[in-house]
Amino acid sequence: MRIGVLGTQARDLVNFRGHLLSELAKAGHEAFGIAPGGDEATRDALAALGATYVPIRLDRTGLNPFGEALSFLRLWRTLRGLRLDLLLCYELKSVAFGTLAARLAGVPRRYAMITGRGTTLQGATSSTQEKLVRAVVTRLYRMALPRTQGVLFQNQDDCDFFGELGMLPASVPRRIINGSGVDLDHFARQPLPEGTATFLFVGRLLKNKGVFELVEACRILARRGVPFHARMLGPLDTNPNGITAGQLEAWVGEGSVAYLGELADVRPALAAAHVMVLPSYGEGTPRSVLEALAVGRAVVTTDAPGCKEVVAEGVNGHRVPVGDATALADAMEHLARDPELIARFAQEGRRLAERKYDVRLVTADIIDFMNCGKGKAHGAH
Repeated sequence: MRIGVLGTQARDLVNFRGHLLSELAKAGHEAFGIAPGGDEATRDALAALGATYVPIRLDRTGLNPFGEALSFLRLWRTLRGLRLDLLLCYELKSVAFGTLAARLAGVPRRYAMITGRGTTLQGATSSTQEKLVRAVVTRLYRMALPRTQGVLFQNQDDCDFFGELGMLPASVPRRIINGSGVDLDHFARQPLPEGTATFLFVGRLLKNKGVFELVEACRILARRGVPFHARMLGPLDTNPNGITAGQLEAWVGEGSVAYLGELADVRPALAAAHVMVLPSYGEGTPRSVLEALAVGRAVVTTDAPGCKEVVAEGVNGHRVPVGDATALADAMEHLARDPELIARFAQEGRRLAERKYDVRLVTADIIDFMNCGKGKAHGAH
């Protein structure tokens, strides 16, 4: 079969969907990674996996109606030209646009992967623009998801949420998968470093990732006289929820956190840390935490959807209420003052990654759901 995987950022095709594309190619399918923003390095990386890179123009945060209509038309033309037998779409805009464009382009089998609710569907809306965008997104999902052959979710809360809002009819098959998985060989177990407890945040610098709460928790720890280091790793983002460069500079200037920038390889930063901290308001399944578990690191996160699933309280980390900087500081202090507990949580985290989040297990689950394993490589075209 000719199988496409559609996303909104080319780098994620390699980082998050590379193993899936590789396994599809090994099964005898023609695999295509479709996303904007790629270059020769993207093309070469996908080619090494046995897949073909297909560039498109799609702004994941664009709101201009004319521009969005043009993007949809271009996507339809691309999909029609590829003559796919199956398309898997992930991330908000690629699911909404890709599923509908694929149907119009004659792609017979269409699947969606919901990797979280995103800023638009997460929490309460306040401004008129936010309410309008949420209404449009909800409407698009109500149009797109019923026209799929199945939907993958990364946690039960999101599955229930989409059903309750009428975006996913009961007739559409669905399955809960364990996130995007993690390569346990690439993210091999690392010994804990010596010295003062070091906390690491990895992710886009967004309000709904809990960065404000993290900075406030660090201020609280400093006032309490707790010895610790805190580091943030990840890009600034054009999302309306993104923090500004000026805000980040102020935090670094006051000594609350150190900023490591955006790294192509996060493993050295993980190796230098004791604890991963993600005070997120909600995720699909946070890849950054899975990587931390694989390396063997304790985790502090929230009880939000997608986050609560990756930490068993008191087993491999701590969970705190969303938006509660004091509770976050308490959890961080508990670990900073107890190196033996960090070591125990780290060991259990690696065990959890091996048991549940191995990328090979997750990929096999996805391929099984889409019914496109070995022996099923002959399509309709």
